[in-house]
Amino acid sequence: MKKIGLFICHCGSNIAGTVDIAKVKGYFSEYDDIEISDDYKYMCSEPGQKKLRDAIKERELDGVVVACCSPRMHEITFRNAAVSAGLNPYKVEIANIREQCSWVHQKEKDKATEKAIAIIKTMIEKVKRDEPLQPIEFNITKRALVIGGGIAGITAAIDIANAGYEVILVEKRHSIGGKMLELSETFPTLDCAQCTLTPKTVEAGRHPKIKLLVYSEVEEVKGYIGNFDVKIRRKASYVDWTKCTGCGLCQEKCPAKTESEFDHGLGERKAIYTLSPQAVPNKPIIDKNSCRFFREGKCRVCEKICPVQAINYEMKDEIIEEKVGAIIVATGYDILETEKIPEYGYGMYKDVIDGLQFERLNSASGPTGGEIRRPSDGKVPKEVVFIKCVGSRDPEKGIPYCSRICCMYLGKHARLYKHKVPDGQAYLFYMDIRSFGKGYEEFIQQSMEEANLLYIRGRVARIMQEGDKLVVWGVDTLSGRKVEIKADMVVLGTAVIPSGGAKELAKILRTSTDEYGFFSEAHIKLKPVESMTGGIYLAGCAQAPKDIPDTVAQAGAAAAKVLSLFGQEKMVQEPLIACVDADLCSGCGICVTACPFDARMLDDESKISIVNEALCQGCGACVSACPNKACQLRNASPQTYMAMVDRYL
Repeated sequence: MKKIGLFICHCGSNIAGTVDIAKVKGYFSEYDDIEISDDYKYMCSEPGQKKLRDAIKERELDGVVVACCSPRMHEITFRNAAVSAGLNPYKVEIANIREQCSWVHQKEKDKATEKAIAIIKTMIEKVKRDEPLQPIEFNITKRALVIGGGIAGITAAIDIANAGYEVILVEKRHSIGGKMLELSETFPTLDCAQCTLTPKTVEAGRHPKIKLLVYSEVEEVKGYIGNFDVKIRRKASYVDWTKCTGCGLCQEKCPAKTESEFDHGLGERKAIYTLSPQAVPNKPIIDKNSCRFFREGKCRVCEKICPVQAINYEMKDEIIEEKVGAIIVATGYDILETEKIPEYGYGMYKDVIDGLQFERLNSASGPTGGEIRRPSDGKVPKEVVFIKCVGSRDPEKGIPYCSRICCMYLGKHARLYKHKVPDGQAYLFYMDIRSFGKGYEEFIQQSMEEANLLYIRGRVARIMQEGDKLVVWGVDTLSGRKVEIKADMVVLGTAVIPSGGAKELAKILRTSTDEYGFFSEAHIKLKPVESMTGGIYLAGCAQAPKDIPDTVAQAGAAAAKVLSLFGQEKMVQEPLIACVDADLCSGCGICVTACPFDARMLDDESKISIVNEALCQGCGACVSACPNKACQLRNASPQTYMAMVDRYL
């Protein structure tokens, strides 16, 4: 005869508003193996946990069932409470009567109560068969990998390095800084972006605990939390950076020019180039697609004039292998390809530009030296239209979400435009103004009042070229009138989308993304910086669109999670993982193929399947694949589940 304790949570009115708690409690008061049936308004609160602890001690309970919310919310809470009272934590089970019962049956209270009773019955059967288990311990490699060298990656890397741990910072471009380095000024204070960011990039570049791997990409990740084996491809730069002094002579003399990606096609760069004047590291690469030597087999000017013989046309990609204990994904964002919005004429009309192109026009290091000049003829535009929500909040374009930063950065653009062209007029078309951050609403109001910005609530339908003007057709939904503006330039506030390659990287990391391609957090409220895979954390726009303050805050939070992990002497793994019955295993290897976490292998001698306990996530793929039923999950045997089903029926 088991002694099981049942504790029913009201969850305020979330459960009690639908399920008859008194009826459920009374039903189990005389139920087999139930030593105590109790309830409380909030079982997760300290008084609720005290009820549980006291009952375990006083009644010497063998197991506990808590009927409450999803186990993802508070399973660990009640397990810890049980441990403090002397009960093995794996003798605690959660009966989910909120998400799986009360929330989905709010208009069927009698049936919801019956279902709650049935759910609790099944979990009682399970806890009766649960075995006491012990967590699995293993060593931790106390080095971190940060993927992405924008403000999020730099912040996280510096925080971890300052705590005394080594960090490998990987960036796919050949200098760090990310999108923030392309900005002219930042809202709401209008600080110079480079002045804010450059001290951080320099610190990251010089930090003795940070190993910079720029012009590099992660190709393979194996292992598990605390012990990852990573392969990184360092692309050939054709410049030996150990010799290069960054003198810039090669860039000065190079005869080949092409469009600058950093200036988003508004300026030019050489075939051998550094990304920006503030580049860290300040070392150039050769673009094979633009270089005359690689295209035509002649030139070699940079090789001839380099004073330290750093040019190496024979350089090959290099694979670097590293061992780390934790990974932070800070891969940033891209903006929607405006070719997908043909009604606005982007790519057809030179004077229709996106927000990042306007940042480069406004930047002192940009193609116009900070003067606002339209791309088509270099004239100063006297009337500029700024269009918000281009692609964002538009289900037809596949992007129903808000990009969060567009309202603010277009307001900033219009204000900066007025600073430099005082006699110009700025028009802003908007759906709603979402100024949610500290000082943001004040910034918008001040811009309207001081810069005389004209905000028009409504969508732009179409943009057409008429001579040297762009005719913008829209509607003012407040007045109900059609609007036609003959503008000199149009700036599009395009949607923020995941960075290129995010889904491919997620596959390499064996973690997941949402339907749009942003990395999925483990829990949107309780674990916003933890991915679905242990030991992999998220920062910045890799997880969702956000502004610089929120990005920096999340990067700091991700770094704190890594430091919390590194602060442990041993890594502790849940024991609720797969095991193998050697007497039933035939060594067929099907489970090895089925395992998505590479946690299975066949023993060379016995040909019996072996579980890598540190890698196994307890997903159960091997259990369903095994033809001999040799694979089982601990505390989740087929016999247990059959007993649960029988009790339910």
